Amino acid sequence: MHVQEWLETVPAVAVYALVGIVIGLESLGIPLPGEIILVSSALLASQHGDIDPVILGVCATAGAIIGDSIGYAIGRKGGRPLLAWLGGKFPRHFGEAHIATAERSFQKWGMWAVFFGRFVALLRIFAGPLAGVLRMPYWKFLIANVLGGIVWAGGTTAVIYYVGIVAESWLKRFSWLGLVLAVLIGVTSMLVLKRKAKRTAAAAEPTPAPAPVGD
Repeated sequence: MHVQEWLETVPAVAVYALVGIVIGLESLGIPLPGEIILVSSALLASQHGDIDPVILGVCATAGAIIGDSIGYAIGRKGGRPLLAWLGGKFPRHFGEAHIATAERSFQKWGMWAVFFGRFVALLRIFAGPLAGVLRMPYWKFLIANVLGGIVWAGGTTAVIYYVGIVAESWLKRFSWLGLVLAVLIGVTSMLVLKRKAKRTAAAAEPTPAPAPVGD
């Protein structure tokens, strides 16, 4: 059963709770499909009046901020052994190469890595724990965490919700043409932010030193 089809079978309060919990756990460092749940719920809100998009966005934002904060506290207390343990549990997400890439991003970009990490699935999982392991000052982490949570969770909810509303309205008037245009607008808006986040992460990659020339 598709995620959205399953969400249609549960009451609105359960959708709010599910979105907040899944995004919170993902932000804490557990690989879960937080973005998929959020997008599906926002699209469902555009089609069913019993789900309030404002409450949905607030729950998503709260889950993101609280989850990242808990992840920061765990990372600050657990340190390197925590990353080693996560690597054993989730090797596809917390492998040595992934950790090294994320660590370079955090060391070079700091607050921006936390903020833009919201828009990249891998960094979204790493952000809280790794910021704690690297002992980023909490006030810096908190600012980037709150702003990133609001822009990502609230922005995603708003974009997908209004895309769904416009798509439904246009679909009645212009059939599939309206739907395609509306979806393209929403997808383009999200891709712009994700591309910016990926460029920020890529810019943190160290430039390889030239190989020594033999005599």
